[in-house]
Amino acid sequence: MENTLESTAHGAARNPSTSFLKGLGWGFLGGLTGTLVMDLLLMGVLLVLRQPAVLCFSIVGDTVSRFLAVFGAQVAGGVPTGLMTHYVVGPLFGIIFGAAVTRLPALRGGSLKKITIAAFVYVELLSQPILATTPILLNMDAPATLQWFAGSFVMHLILSIVLGVIVGYGLRPAPLATQRRPQ
Repeated sequence: MENTLESTAHGAARNPSTSFLKGLGWGFLGGLTGTLVMDLLLMGVLLVLRQPAVLCFSIVGDTVSRFLAVFGAQVAGGVPTGLMTHYVVGPLFGIIFGAAVTRLPALRGGSLKKITIAAFVYVELLSQPILATTPILLNMDAPATLQWFAGSFVMHLILSIVLGVIVGYGLRPAPLATQRRPQ
């Protein structure tokens, strides 16, 4: 098979459609892994605090159920709905971020630090409107609302770091020494 510029690591970095697809893939992986790490840490913390490990999933599921009820849709709340929501939204956030990194000149080819900071800002800003619905729909009191936002901030910080590192490493340009030259 003849090697062309498009089939080398160097050529893939120049092909916008290949780069975009890589962004989607690394974003999906980063979002999924970040969600998994966030959830495992949260479940551990909840157990240490003598709370049910699946408490957050239950809260998220109940929020989704009440939100959809506003539109007349009846969906059971609880842990299964919360789990499904977490593992749809996390990878979706990652896919969008990965695509953005490949399309925004300020991030494309940026340092790992720059991409991770961008992931932090992206995740925290994008999640706030979603997180704000929980205290409203579940009629949380002030201490519960403060605990919800503080915990969510820390957990999403973890997700954003994992997302930024995975997307940053996945989309970094190959070092010149490892690039194959066309023959």
